[in-house]
Amino acid sequence: MDHMPENWGRPRSEIYGVYNSAIHNAGPTTHTQQPSITGTSVIALKYDMGVMLAADNLASYGSLARFTDQERLIKVGKETVVGISGDVSDMQYIELLLERLIIEDNYEQDGHNLRAPHIYEYLSRVMYNRRSKVDPLWNAILVAGKKDDGSPFLAYVDLLGVTYSSPSIATGFGAYLAVPLLRKIASDDGDEKKITKEQARAAIDECMKVLFYRDARSLDKYSVATVTTDGEVTIEQNVRCKDMSWRFAEHIHGYGTQKM
Repeated sequence: MDHMPENWGRPRSEIYGVYNSAIHNAGPTTHTQQPSITGTSVIALKYDMGVMLAADNLASYGSLARFTDQERLIKVGKETVVGISGDVSDMQYIELLLERLIIEDNYEQDGHNLRAPHIYEYLSRVMYNRRSKVDPLWNAILVAGKKDDGSPFLAYVDLLGVTYSSPSIATGFGAYLAVPLLRKIASDDGDEKKITKEQARAAIDECMKVLFYRDARSLDKYSVATVTTDGEVTIEQNVRCKDMSWRFAEHIHGYGTQKM
């Protein structure tokens, strides 16, 4: 009988040959170099009484539209919404971190709640820490809520730990396609004071429609989250793009039958 525990469960060498331990030497520890399942743009816009965000429900496996029910707008605490694009597995990890953070904060029972600026600072440290370990979380994150003085709060952090704030922000292709549309009504700090909730919703819906037209990794079904300066959070799901028309595609070179 072999009394060495490391040999238990292995085939007997005299019958099957010497055990090949080389199978355990697969190489050094590696980190994610390319996300597998990804979500595309998240867009957000401040208005006079809060912040509005939108993200579609598609999670793509490469170019395959694999999952069409993925929620990427996450309510954190009582008055904050976090929108995440990029790798879905890393997004789920971030969601777990935020859940633990809120649970630990509730243990205190000191009458204070974590607001959007606090959650944003926490996420910026997490993202920069993982970047410094050369093992980044492959995401871009928008944090929306209200500041301690009651004014709307909106800020961005990405996998490199880059942070900034603006009245209109978008991730993914939205940074190229949606931001120019959003900046027509909110380009500078303070412009949000002139924007009503109805105007913000119209701009968000228009941007989501343009993204569905132009971004091959997007979907016409999306969710819209609204965070008011009163601390009220509403998330509307299964919203559909309306009044779409593909007639403009006839003028795109390479589309359909065209005469040169």
